[in-house]
Amino acid sequence: MKKIILSLVILTIFACKEEASQVEKKVVSEEKVVLKPIADSDLETAVIYEANIRQYSPEGTFEAFTKDIPQLKQLGVKVIWLMPVFPISETKRKATGGEDSKFATDFPEAEQDKYLGSYYAVSDFTKINPEFGTMEDFRDLVNTAHDNGIYVILDWVPNHTGWDHTWLKTNPEYYTQNDKGEVVHPVDTDWTDVADLNYDNQEMRKAMIADMTYWLTKEGVDGFRCDVAGSVPTNFWEQAIPELRAKKDIFMLAEAWEPELLKDGLFDMAYGWDRHHAMNAIAKGEKDATEFNNALQTDFERYASDDILMNFVTNHDENSWNGTIKERMGEAGEMMTALAYVTPGMPLIYSGQEYDLDHRLLFFEKDSFPHTKGATWELLEKLATLKQNNAALHGGKASAKYNVIVNGKDVISFSRIKDNDEVVFIANVSKENAKVNLVQKGTYLDYLSNKTIELEGDAIPLAVNEFKILVKK
Repeated sequence: MKKIILSLVILTIFACKEEASQVEKKVVSEEKVVLKPIADSDLETAVIYEANIRQYSPEGTFEAFTKDIPQLKQLGVKVIWLMPVFPISETKRKATGGEDSKFATDFPEAEQDKYLGSYYAVSDFTKINPEFGTMEDFRDLVNTAHDNGIYVILDWVPNHTGWDHTWLKTNPEYYTQNDKGEVVHPVDTDWTDVADLNYDNQEMRKAMIADMTYWLTKEGVDGFRCDVAGSVPTNFWEQAIPELRAKKDIFMLAEAWEPELLKDGLFDMAYGWDRHHAMNAIAKGEKDATEFNNALQTDFERYASDDILMNFVTNHDENSWNGTIKERMGEAGEMMTALAYVTPGMPLIYSGQEYDLDHRLLFFEKDSFPHTKGATWELLEKLATLKQNNAALHGGKASAKYNVIVNGKDVISFSRIKDNDEVVFIANVSKENAKVNLVQKGTYLDYLSNKTIELEGDAIPLAVNEFKILVKK
């Protein structure tokens, strides 16, 4: 009997210790690791990473992504943009997109569960999509990023909500309605799985700002990437962003091009759409090198010198709807990736790009990709190292100068200069071998081949799709 009692005591003590340990773990994981505000110096060298949690891994969870965050530092990542992490509406849940878009309910009942819907049909702005894990898992992700000196911004969807959102029942006046009093989806779109928000309603604006504030003050996120920001009235951003910045120093990315969104302390960065479209067109042979030079010149004229644009060769929309890098850019993909890094601005990596993603990720269903480090990882790592260590590639509010060398049809050629640093980029975008006449003289490092060369105003030969990054020594 004594042995039995002693055993029970030992088990009780062990159970109490285990319970205490679990409580301690929970408390520790809920403690927020707070980074210092994003400094202008961080923005000069930063790379932004778009995380598609659903498709990043076979599990499609926060936990599976979190374990890989430390290695993103190797790629120079300073900001993680999480695609929407919120619950997705069941009502009118989409299964396909485009002109022939269908809802999950259009398919046999046995197939409907595989259609997970669009991340952008949000049913609650203050909760977590259970598909990805729990709020605890989300907090672990944010803390891990912060532990590694990386900021986290949420993909915010201010233009519309899913049809299950609470506001549709409690505050239908928050939504755009037709002359019959029916809530409608956004006009001139096929976004039938979402309800359009009415920005004439001041109470809705306050509710939206309150939900955004929650993530900054309660969950420790560092800002937002705002979906179709140009479709929301600019005066909302003039109202909201100062209120948000009063709570915390934040980073704001607009999915938009409008220069007014970057004025007077509103958004920090917008999309470099024109330069992206130019890269696609040049890679396809539809345009020549002057298209890129013209796009850059237009940007220099319409944006202020301290405005930041995001440079990208792919993102979730491009990959799923317009094609992979290989489909759109063919053999020019590596060259265009390098161009995105050496052009003024901040380069984007989309989930899977670093692993040579070679297929269009499904948008409404589960998908994933192999995590095998190959040529793209090696290139991105080299480009990140150069961007972090050479002032000539600064791309933030104090961006390095951009000087066109030859404004011809066959070759994109320019130099970036800041302080005592200079980087020269040359690329043959024609379908034949070409030469570029450089004015530079002196000793340079052919960065990707790691060979030192002497320039004397030389004509440098380039094969089709060949490019060089020359670093002044």
